[in-house]
Amino acid sequence: MEWLLIAVVVVVVACYLVWRSRQGAKRTETELADALADARQVNERLGGQIYNLTGSNEPAQQALADAAERHTAAGSQLDQARTPVQARLAKQTAIEGLYYIRGARTAMGMDPGPDVPELDGRASAGKVSEDRVIDFEDRRIAASPDPSSATPNYYPGGRVAGRPVPAGWYSEPWWKPAMVAGAWGLGSALLFTSLFSGMSGVGYGAQGFENGYGEGFQDGLTSGDQGPDGAGGEAGDGGGDSGGDWGGFDGGGFDF
Repeated sequence: MEWLLIAVVVVVVACYLVWRSRQGAKRTETELADALADARQVNERLGGQIYNLTGSNEPAQQALADAAERHTAAGSQLDQARTPVQARLAKQTAIEGLYYIRGARTAMGMDPGPDVPELDGRASAGKVSEDRVIDFEDRRIAASPDPSSATPNYYPGGRVAGRPVPAGWYSEPWWKPAMVAGAWGLGSALLFTSLFSGMSGVGYGAQGFENGYGEGFQDGLTSGDQGPDGAGGEAGDGGGDSGGDWGGFDGGGFDF
């Protein structure tokens, strides 16, 4: 009789584990379906904005081209998404595209349109608050809070390869090599220091840039808002902005 009781217990436990596994699979499927639907809605909104706008000047045209690039990338990510995290990353790519739409509208003197969801890492990255021009590696790089023929490249602010890049208009997309490669090259900290040193709105220097700290990091430490490793706010090389196992994808990027 003892062996029979043991057999019954084993069968009951096995049935329970199978039931739990199926329930977990159903929850994951539901979460994935919801996350995909949410991301598709944002990407469809982005697509509609792209098709309804025509750039009337160079900054607007460049911003619209970048928005279209994010729209295509988000669509590709949605096709490949197999987890809720990957679906949410696709949504972030589409949200970034909506910020480029706002940039294009601003460059054409139009109302930027309705608010869009907050982009991961954007608030902590800060923003360009004054015109700045530097000479770096035999080329001239400019940054400005406003679009112009000298600064036609918009970036909405956020993280690229784990580092915060301030929102603003630039003479060239100096962050794109890191976006494509998934890592910053030598001299990036020097470029950052030269371009943003002492600028209000960008509350961190080369050390913070190298460590992936954004604006408000020290405030997070002071207030005790620290993670398990003692780093506050959005510190870290990937932080919560990368997520998932998508290679070079970095929240603000689209290469995977």
